[in-house]
Amino acid sequence: MTDVTADKRRIGVYVCHCGGNISDHVNVKEVAQSVAGEANVAVARTHLFACSDASQQEMIDEIKEKNLDGLVIASCSPKLHMYTFRAMAERAGMNPYEYVHVNLREQCSWVHSGDKVGATFKGINIVRAGVAKAALTHPLTPTRIETQQRVLVVGAGVAGMRAAISLADMGLAVFIIERENEVGGWAAQVGRMGPVNQLGSEVVANLLAQIKKHDNIILYTNAELTAKSGHIGDFIATVRLRGKEDVSLNVGAIIVTTGFTPYEPRVGEYGWGMPGVVTLKDFRQMLEASDGPLTYNGKPVRDVGFIYCVGSRQEKSEDCPHPNTHCSRFCCTATAFTGSLLHELEKKHNQTINQYHLYRDVRTYGHLETVYTNARADGALFLRWDPKMPPRVELGDGRLSIKAKDTLLGDEELDIGVDLVVLATGMTPRENDALNDVLKIPKSKDGFYNEIHIKLRPVETAIDGVCIAGTAQGPKNLSESVASSLAAVAKTGALLKKGFLNLEPLVAKIDTAKCIWCDECLKACPYGAIEKILCGDKEVALAIESSCKGEGACVPVCPHDAIVIEGFRDDQIMAMIDASLKEFVTS
Repeated sequence: MTDVTADKRRIGVYVCHCGGNISDHVNVKEVAQSVAGEANVAVARTHLFACSDASQQEMIDEIKEKNLDGLVIASCSPKLHMYTFRAMAERAGMNPYEYVHVNLREQCSWVHSGDKVGATFKGINIVRAGVAKAALTHPLTPTRIETQQRVLVVGAGVAGMRAAISLADMGLAVFIIERENEVGGWAAQVGRMGPVNQLGSEVVANLLAQIKKHDNIILYTNAELTAKSGHIGDFIATVRLRGKEDVSLNVGAIIVTTGFTPYEPRVGEYGWGMPGVVTLKDFRQMLEASDGPLTYNGKPVRDVGFIYCVGSRQEKSEDCPHPNTHCSRFCCTATAFTGSLLHELEKKHNQTINQYHLYRDVRTYGHLETVYTNARADGALFLRWDPKMPPRVELGDGRLSIKAKDTLLGDEELDIGVDLVVLATGMTPRENDALNDVLKIPKSKDGFYNEIHIKLRPVETAIDGVCIAGTAQGPKNLSESVASSLAAVAKTGALLKKGFLNLEPLVAKIDTAKCIWCDECLKACPYGAIEKILCGDKEVALAIESSCKGEGACVPVCPHDAIVIEGFRDDQIMAMIDASLKEFVTS
């Protein structure tokens, strides 16, 4: 390890106004002036927007002119601009890992917006800590690995098939696996879809035809991923075919598009379990199968009541201890579009059917608003209910009765007699414990697979090289699912096409002189990035750089203090603590 002494450094400190996000609550000039006199600080300045091209060029010029060998930028979250400033440091001829990012916005300005004096005091101290860390940095080199030009897509719904085709068009080899006998998932079962009135089965058939023609794609049905090893760029995936035969696939990345599970209502929920209470999926299949006037149990249907938000946007109660608080996004559009399909059947067979749509909020957003407008024009009556007083479904005189209050018309309770009650059930995460154990992708509070950042890294997961897309990631309509799958394709293609990857060097380093292999680090590592090797005449631990995430669970459990994380070494952390407490120590 390079011996870096603090008294040899020339550090530049740049404090960002963030256009007022920081400077409205932190006196940024005072922060810069206070750290200007710190040891090793050669320059301390403020910028209105440090991330702007003009500010970056000013910093590059100053780094070169003043021969700076350390850099501290106090601005917004590193999630937003850490790579921006690393690239800037490289353009200035500096090693990017000698740059330290201080989060002055989220961790100071925004959390202390009512106390400018206190926020400024805290800002000074955390920037001092950044300077102390920068003084102990040394040049690091990323680990370069070669990448396999093959991708595994898990799940052959529309999102998965669309991803496979686009990857193959890039020149990558693709393996796509589907647990069921047939491909297509939900789209293959729903019939016609709005707003373009296209058959889901036709969409699936078209994608499947493209897959079969493509030389770069191999499709496995009745197949499950049972094991995964390796790292980004070079995974070994074990796929079990038909429950008995194992196939080993060497791939550079994995895209997970395993879809969702429709919500299953509780017995008694909006009348579920009563004759004549069906889900939207069941009702759509009834419409598709009908070759004459719509009937149920041999009787013509005259009135249909649709209840929205079944299994979505729930609130915790005795009956629902684990609510689905999310909106399922597709239900309003699908149900309103079903109203228009029902109207088409009426006209075709000269049958009069009254339809009542009981909703909380109509969320046919964007261009989908036309679906709601068309349904109203086709005779659908929309009635808004309050979640505190949800509709009640009861058995009446030979028919079903929906009792509800339309909040737009007042407090009078309506009693609507219907032949069918259609529950617009939402999406829930697909349960697959075996796959979850293999992938180890973190989940959101709603139980869907979780991305790293909803805006900045929307399809990436904490497992490098594993992306998520479609409704495995969260509720989406079909166009949104395809959009997310293409985002995953773009990310995966960028990772693999150039043939190599540079991995972060901020990983665990093990002192073999101290290590005696007690396996505590192996048990603590959630990524399996520790292995046992023979070093001389003793067994020691080795951190696998390509698998290590530098998250540090191994450090505190080591009884011999043999592990450090580059970029977060003990001497750096202690120096940061001392620097941030300087005001208290000297007062």
